[in-house]
Amino acid sequence: MTKKLGLIVNPIAGMGGRVGLKGTDGDEILEAAIRLGAKPRSNQRTLLALQQLYQELPDLDILTFSGDMGETVAKQAGFSPTIIGSAIDDNTSADDTLAAGKKMVAAGVDFLLFAGGDGTARNIADSVGETIPVIGIPTGVKIHSAVFAQSPLKAGILAARYLKNQVTKTILSEVIDLDESGIRQGKVITRLYAYLKIPLEQKFTQSCKSSSPGSEKDIQNRIAFRVIHEMEPDVLYLIGPGSTTAAVMEHLNQKNTLLGVDLIQNKKVIANDLNESTILFHIKNQKTYLILTPVGGQGYILGRGNQQLSPEVIQKVTKENIILIATLNKLNSIEHHTLLIDTGDTVLDKKISGYRKIITDDISTIIYKITP
Repeated sequence: MTKKLGLIVNPIAGMGGRVGLKGTDGDEILEAAIRLGAKPRSNQRTLLALQQLYQELPDLDILTFSGDMGETVAKQAGFSPTIIGSAIDDNTSADDTLAAGKKMVAAGVDFLLFAGGDGTARNIADSVGETIPVIGIPTGVKIHSAVFAQSPLKAGILAARYLKNQVTKTILSEVIDLDESGIRQGKVITRLYAYLKIPLEQKFTQSCKSSSPGSEKDIQNRIAFRVIHEMEPDVLYLIGPGSTTAAVMEHLNQKNTLLGVDLIQNKKVIANDLNESTILFHIKNQKTYLILTPVGGQGYILGRGNQQLSPEVIQKVTKENIILIATLNKLNSIEHHTLLIDTGDTVLDKKISGYRKIITDDISTIIYKITP
């Protein structure tokens, strides 16, 4: 019997990332993102997953909703999907995702592929529960939950392996609730929201984000001291999100955006909480370094919570001018001891991949591998 795949796409997921809004939960934030020039990117990333899936299962029966909730991108990938519903109106919402999830269960799909971020994962948990296995295509801004593949390509590979019975075991993985309003105030407020059933293939799925313990503060301060001591005069420095990078700004007595991107020169703030366009404006024709720390537990250096640092920004900075900093405890929390990158540009991801030095305190460095 041919297996049936359910496909649910949140077409607005990730729109707030490049314009620095940390998400698109709620009509007001979505409208603000559009005013700032945000463009949909969810279908583009979903297409990468479906193209991989089509290579292995071109005759797959896909059930989805009409238009941008799945039909459009499924047809672009080469499939002839079965339409089982549609969004209430042109502006899709959480209610549409909930309705789609319930219809997928009723239709008896064998596996559910969904595209979005943590908010979408919560909607899937509410509508699907633990009834069918799922995997998330990471297209949102906040992707702290452990129910997502490491990249769209790996989502496609994993879905194909499950549908071809090459992966048969499943596990329950965490869906995380993250308060967007708290993020915009520089506060990370998370809680376990639910569990979803995903295929047991850890080399393709991401881990749940972990927080930095208080004991890390001393090491973070030593890293900050070293970074500041090595700063070059008249050169721009982009400071990425995270508590480790925040220590650099604290030592400089400069205003910091914990979950945003700041810009400094000669140890003074030029601008706080930049989006993609303002970053590109400031760094045009100027030497720029980018200071990043990986996401604890997950290991991402780009593509999770810092979409302002777009492929265009990275190409301007150049990979040679990316400075990586992390405590050893944070690095030890990362599964497989490998750093990950998912900018949305597969060519750039491969270019940045390889072995890189990471500053771990005031005198030490360690070599880690970066992989797409």
